[in-house]
Amino acid sequence: MSYYKHHVFFCLNQRENGEASCMQHAAQDGFAHCKARVKSEGLAGPGGVRVNKAGCLDRCAGGPVAVVYPEGVWYTYVDQHDIDEIVESHLKNGRPVERLMLAPDVGR
Repeated sequence: MSYYKHHVFFCLNQRENGEASCMQHAAQDGFAHCKARVKSEGLAGPGGVRVNKAGCLDRCAGGPVAVVYPEGVWYTYVDQHDIDEIVESHLKNGRPVERLMLAPDVGR
């Protein structure tokens, strides 16, 4: 068994050259909201959920992006309501949110 049931990585990369990056899409806000929501739901910690910052995940065209392991489910999100749905459905109840999944062909 893994140390965490779910490990979530939020891309917080900021490109200085004007190329697309997740930070242009309020990625920091999504990360902070997810971390707070996971904690408030009592999901944080060993055997539960860990929410981490990440550098570029190389899927910039779909930004902002987050990925949930061990399933390897990639998400894009628009606002806190989307984050709430990921926490409630996927992290809490084990049901990935299909409408927020990043298409497999989306890259940089």
